[in-house]
Amino acid sequence: MTMNFEKLSLRIQQTSNYLRLNAVKAVNMHITLRNWLTGFYIVEFEQHGSDRAEYGVKLLENLARKITVKGLTAPELSRCRQFYHRYPQIHLLLEKDLKSLIPEEFFGDFSAENYSPAILGSATQEFEGIHQGEWTTHFFMLFQSVSYSHFTELIKIEDISKRRFYELLILKTQPTVKELKRQIDSLTYERIGLSQNRQHSFAEAMRSIAPEDSHDMVKSHYFFEFLNLVQPKLIEENELESALIEHLQQFMLELGNGFCYEARQKRLLIGDEYYFVDLVFYHRILKCHVLVELKTENAKHEHIGQLKAYLSFYKKNIQEAGDNPPVGILLATNQNRTLIEYAIAESDLEIFVSQYQLQLPDKAELREFIENELRKAK
Repeated sequence: MTMNFEKLSLRIQQTSNYLRLNAVKAVNMHITLRNWLTGFYIVEFEQHGSDRAEYGVKLLENLARKITVKGLTAPELSRCRQFYHRYPQIHLLLEKDLKSLIPEEFFGDFSAENYSPAILGSATQEFEGIHQGEWTTHFFMLFQSVSYSHFTELIKIEDISKRRFYELLILKTQPTVKELKRQIDSLTYERIGLSQNRQHSFAEAMRSIAPEDSHDMVKSHYFFEFLNLVQPKLIEENELESALIEHLQQFMLELGNGFCYEARQKRLLIGDEYYFVDLVFYHRILKCHVLVELKTENAKHEHIGQLKAYLSFYKKNIQEAGDNPPVGILLATNQNRTLIEYAIAESDLEIFVSQYQLQLPDKAELREFIENELRKAK
């Protein structure tokens, strides 16, 4: 192999980066495994410990003082126990792939008679169409891919279908812990359950983690259940607008990543008349203004015309050098898709019409979709 100085420096840099990344992954895997086994040992003691009655509800406090392991406080030990309860399937990895990571004397405690079949059953019966081999592959990929901090967010989710959904999202997008939390808090799972095309909505959710264009930025449905308002036909637009501003933090979370609030009832002088844009944001990732119009009725073509006028004004008079063209979002209670298509056809303006709901939908049947995605992830 011919070597020069550039190749030498590049090879050393690449090798260092690769091995450092693998070292980080190894540390993450060991921390995750340690915490899961810690949870297993605690549950085993609580169920079968010869002196368990002496400790009762003070077990974790006493244990944290006794072991003096940095980071394993009583609350963290409680999370370890919950981790074991939420992810008993990790025992499949111990049996197949991870035995070499822990000494035989520790692994010996983990036997079929000690393992709780009730816990394992509750975790797998939700997806009867998935074979054990597919589960093993899924959890091994998850175990290799994420830090324990990701698991601490996942174990907060009680619903198994919902938890599986976010596991898939992690495997497909590798989000940071902060981004995973944002996806959970912004009800991505519930939104996809409402969608008529779940595959498309799932892809939309993955792109929203790092939006590349305005289509990735806008959701098809928005949920404003945090407002605690009655149905939109019984409220005025200014009431809805005021409630959203009062709950600005939750509203920004629902809008998605990159939105920065600028103004409410932004006044525009068009000709000799004043007009007012309900809400104005700036999207720091896409470098553009976002104009939001709120309607407590079905979307109409005149609403589109109004938003077009605002966007044209912004593009001509307010857009600065370095900005991308402004984007308009019309939030309405419902929409006639065919009418909307004609209303925005042959326009060089970016206009989107989305529906909002003041209440969350009932739990949708996503099991078949998630099972199919689990198989694809193999």
